[in-house]
Amino acid sequence: MAGTADFDLYRPSEEHDMLRESVRSLAEAKIAPFAAAVDEEARFPQEALDALVANDLHAVHVPEAYGGAGADALATVIVIEEVARVCCSSSLIPAVNKLGSLPVILSGSEELKKKYLGPLAKGDAMFSYCLSEPDAGSDAAGMKTKAVRDGDYWVLNGVKRWITNAGVSEYYTVMAVTDPEKRSKGISAFVVEKGDEGVSFGAPEKKLGIKGSPTREVYLDNVRIPADRMIGAEGTGFATAMKTLDHTRITIAAQALGVAQGALDYAKGYVQERKQFGKPIGDFQGVQFMLADMAMKLEAARQLTYAAAAKSERISAGGKDEDLTFFGAAAKCYASDAAMEITTDAVQLLGGYGYTRDYPLERMMRDAKITQIYEGTNQVQRIVMARNLPQ
Repeated sequence: MAGTADFDLYRPSEEHDMLRESVRSLAEAKIAPFAAAVDEEARFPQEALDALVANDLHAVHVPEAYGGAGADALATVIVIEEVARVCCSSSLIPAVNKLGSLPVILSGSEELKKKYLGPLAKGDAMFSYCLSEPDAGSDAAGMKTKAVRDGDYWVLNGVKRWITNAGVSEYYTVMAVTDPEKRSKGISAFVVEKGDEGVSFGAPEKKLGIKGSPTREVYLDNVRIPADRMIGAEGTGFATAMKTLDHTRITIAAQALGVAQGALDYAKGYVQERKQFGKPIGDFQGVQFMLADMAMKLEAARQLTYAAAAKSERISAGGKDEDLTFFGAAAKCYASDAAMEITTDAVQLLGGYGYTRDYPLERMMRDAKITQIYEGTNQVQRIVMARNLPQ
């Protein structure tokens, strides 16, 4: 038997721990100071993008073969988690870069990978993901955006809604119907560029949280793109989209972990300083029980998320399936529910102060809410889990 010191089954590697330390110090120095202003002004966190690009942390998942850092799925989770701990809006930079580009990594031709992953890895471009539409949210297969073949081109027409970082990203993975008779098997995936003629954007949505990450509609008006910009074979777009989400739901769990950790850290510090009835409120058992429950939920969510990330990585490296669809949905659903509970309790622990913008907790609570909604609502995650129960 291995000695207990070498028993590494349920802990991240030393490299992962070192990555966490370096991302945390960068986030606290270069991202945290702007988080409140980014939220207040509902502006893109340019400082965060600059800091992440300068440290090669904006798209760590891109394979080394295309100029990327080649980070594994757990390393990607740790980057997103540590950024979200100080600013959830900023964590959408590495998260959505993975979401937008993963279809190309999973199904794209070698030419597409070279053309689009290089600039992403360099920090010259960001990548968004266009699946949802005004009438196709949870029922993504009911989309109406069409792509019609015209010689060596495809012509796209339609509207995509709730597109994260729209208008800032240079590249967009767009799902469109190429054969209306076949429902999900008649959907194909394409790379559309911001500069393509006929691409435009709606006004930024006025949101409850993640205000620093622009969410806009993407309009496709007779957008003609070369046929070689199709990702994978015709009719495989929906399958690619769903496979992508199996991997990227784990990044939403990572955001939830980060924002929950930030809230718990802040509340823990506050209850040690705040005195009532002649002693710190952290000395009262009622407060201690709240903190214990918050920490317990967070740790359970983290273990589930990291286990899902490890499965994602093994599958990406060519391993067997390992129930990733279940584990990705479970991690996203559990972690986001936990984050909402933990941030709400953190606001409670600060009392009236928690309800004001002078403290970061009301922002964290607002930001946590979206993790229960996007990349598939938690109601949809429960349907996904029920259909994919581990054997």
